Amino acid sequence: MLENFEVLNDFAEGLKRSPTVMKVIGCGGGGSNAVNRMIDANIENVEFIVLNTDAQALSESKAPRKIPIGQKLTGGLGSGFCPEIGEKAAEEDSESIRNALKGSDMVFITAGMGGGTGTGSAPVVARIAKEMGILTVGVVTLPFDFEGRMRREVAEEGVKKLRGEVDSLIVIPNQHLLKMDDKKMTFREAFLMADDVLRQGVQGISSVITKPGIVNIDFADVKRTMQGQGNVIFGVGLGTGENRCVDAATKAIKNPLLEDSSIDGAKNILINICSGDDIPMMEIDEIVNIITASADPVHNVFWGQVHDADLGDSVSVTVIATGFSSRSSGNGTPADKISKSKIISNENVLSYGDFDIISRPQAEHSYVSNTATKASSAAASDVKGNRSSGFLFDETGEPVAVSTAPSSSGGSNLGSALAHSVSRSSNISLSPPAGFNASSDDINQPACWRNAGLSRTINLSVD
Repeated sequence: MLENFEVLNDFAEGLKRSPTVMKVIGCGGGGSNAVNRMIDANIENVEFIVLNTDAQALSESKAPRKIPIGQKLTGGLGSGFCPEIGEKAAEEDSESIRNALKGSDMVFITAGMGGGTGTGSAPVVARIAKEMGILTVGVVTLPFDFEGRMRREVAEEGVKKLRGEVDSLIVIPNQHLLKMDDKKMTFREAFLMADDVLRQGVQGISSVITKPGIVNIDFADVKRTMQGQGNVIFGVGLGTGENRCVDAATKAIKNPLLEDSSIDGAKNILINICSGDDIPMMEIDEIVNIITASADPVHNVFWGQVHDADLGDSVSVTVIATGFSSRSSGNGTPADKISKSKIISNENVLSYGDFDIISRPQAEHSYVSNTATKASSAAASDVKGNRSSGFLFDETGEPVAVSTAPSSSGGSNLGSALAHSVSRSSNISLSPPAGFNASSDDINQPACWRNAGLSRTINLSVD
């Protein structure tokens, strides 16, 4: 019985430690420097590993596990800012990398992109980790603008390769550090701050898993939020005083140092709330509502609450957001944009902007010139009301009466007019027909055909 009791005690002691095995692997000089910062910050429950082609730089790292890569290829002298050498070096020692990653549940891969070893080896490490079924998160920096265009292009190509291998990726442009508006910041201080941002990314995510809370967020929640999700938005905000929750939540979702700091459209949001006192439910509700206000209408929220006496009456909020695949790239064709736009914003008024979109003569607007059916159906479904009316003119100058009043069939006369106009001609002109008598006071005439736009007075009298 006593032996069984001791076994149970050992098991209980084991539960006090995080069962999730997390490792950080720093690739190249930039990644190794970031790891040193994390070690100095006493990040707990994380194992640190560094790899490098430069044997001398590797020996100076504080990481307990160091992996020299590409020694046959480089002789321990570094990659010479050549990513291809960094990649081949990692491939050369892929087995050593695989052995170092064994047993991991989650791996953070950190590197300063734009050099040789970090840029070339990081995607290789990520691929190996993914093959082993490990949740893989990249946390990398982009170079300052003053480091040159070539280095920037090398970095962007490296990020592109890395994005294809990791589950989630956090990109931090060093140039954003200049937003801190500290003109006295030295070169060394700038790079230390860049390393610290990498540290914040790793510590912010790892602490969510390792710190036990009143309402717990576990590794399964983090995995669901980050696995196969691409870009990650993360932030940590601290608030004090009467508006502590608003301040903390707002700072957490407005991280000025990230490549893309907008949380708009996020489908997965993980929120960890840390406070020194027993935070009221109303404040928790306020925090979550602020953070999710611009998220995708159908989103997942994972939240936890941790007590930390050191915070006193302050509140700390950590946010991790993913699932931005539906975010518009802004590169759609004009026809795409037109088909998605509403023809009117007020159900009783057809605006000039909407009129212009519908009747624009450019050939690329297949909405008008090639597809009469689309014009008719869109107008019939979107245009409502009974007040607005006017005319469209085809190339022959013959007017076609237009009204937004519903037709006897339940559709829109505007839709019928558009369909009629389009079917008669593949191109509509915005120029008024010959002999057209423009009047600035006639609200039935399109604004673009009046003598001087809208007049100061409009005659509303009925003849």
